[in-house]
Amino acid sequence: MGCLDQGPTASLANSLSPVANLSMRVLSRFMASATDAAQFPAPSLPEIAFLGRSNVGKSSVINSLVGDKVARTSSTPGRTRAINFFEIRWPGKPRPELIFADLPGYGYAKISREISQEWPKFIEPYLNERPTLCLSIVLVDSNVPPQQSDRQLLDFLTSSDREFLLVATKSDRLSNNQLSGALRTLTEEYPTARLLPFSAKTGAGRDELWKQIRQVAQRMTEAEASSGTSLP
Repeated sequence: MGCLDQGPTASLANSLSPVANLSMRVLSRFMASATDAAQFPAPSLPEIAFLGRSNVGKSSVINSLVGDKVARTSSTPGRTRAINFFEIRWPGKPRPELIFADLPGYGYAKISREISQEWPKFIEPYLNERPTLCLSIVLVDSNVPPQQSDRQLLDFLTSSDREFLLVATKSDRLSNNQLSGALRTLTEEYPTARLLPFSAKTGAGRDELWKQIRQVAQRMTEAEASSGTSLP
């Protein structure tokens, strides 16, 4: 399932072609917070979804990419209970180029049942039906063993024919040997997943993650443009 070409995305392929200067700060704007599919913004730009367990550091990854504190971090896992949408624009560009979607965390014991009850209401419809969702970035903690809840999410995305990238967070907390071992374990557990280590603290992996995001958005936009597909 790819992003549909429309209005503001027409110039996306040209604007995404260069992959240099990825360390620059981008501009972001909060769009909407949705707890029901009816509250989703109208599909427009390529969207990147961020998913992960409640204490995986999802907000820190988003803030690291944007260069600003747009996603709220909290000492209380599971605080985010909605899908939060943010427009992303590069400096000097007149219009936003992407949308980041920050999805609720899962797997935290105190709220996992409550969150799981919400999935059919708006999270599953988003992941299954959102026409502009280009890439799901699944965050896993490089400091902990593979988790069953992460496996269930990856299986869900695979069955939904969604492209995803596995990002191992908090890599700065491990020595080089420890990180190599952790990545090897994750690769063995999820052999079909693309895997990228990341540290919001040091910025390691930031440029590569931006590169992956932009390449996916460009590829999807070009595919839809060549097919002549557009939203009503």
